[in-house]
Amino acid sequence: MKSFEYDLGYLQAVMEVIEDYLLVDELFWPINASPPEGEPAFPQLTLGGMLLAEARLKALPVNRSQEEQRLHILSELERARAKWRVNWEKKAQHSLSVRLRMWADFLEEYRSNPQDNAGRYRYEVRLRVMLELLSRECGEVVPAERESLAGLDLYLRGELEMGGFIWEPEVQSSFPREPFWYLYGLLHSASWRGGGH
Repeated sequence: MKSFEYDLGYLQAVMEVIEDYLLVDELFWPINASPPEGEPAFPQLTLGGMLLAEARLKALPVNRSQEEQRLHILSELERARAKWRVNWEKKAQHSLSVRLRMWADFLEEYRSNPQDNAGRYRYEVRLRVMLELLSRECGEVVPAERESLAGLDLYLRGELEMGGFIWEPEVQSSFPREPFWYLYGLLHSASWRGGGH
């Protein structure tokens, strides 16, 4: 599980380069920071990854000094969002298109080989979460992309075995069942469909 310090550190590193990032077309941008000891390397800056870290950070339980740090970084993010609104929306739209293709690719890989790909869902579903978060930042989602996502969701609903929240319980409050229903189930594997275990 990623810690409060991990998400905070990622967002602090993001804020050092956010203006440069919003002024270029690239979706993936390097950040120069080391994660807390024992935790995975920080990913590159992407708008989807930043929004996901922001949502996680809002949910994690904190002590008083962490709460001050959290409020500070969230207010910095909000300032950048307001200052660079047009660039932010443009980046969100571009990011949504790319993440939609990545999500469609994963579901196609699962469709063609459920046995090998069902187990990846808990990780890959972060792409669907990013799509939800990005769509809120876009201003207006392109109708063709909205239709494409609706089609993918329809397929996914038929494949999910619904159950409890599949990520760490500490972050659940940021991801309620609606609209994040896809975080409350796992994909069937081929053996499950065949009436196996």
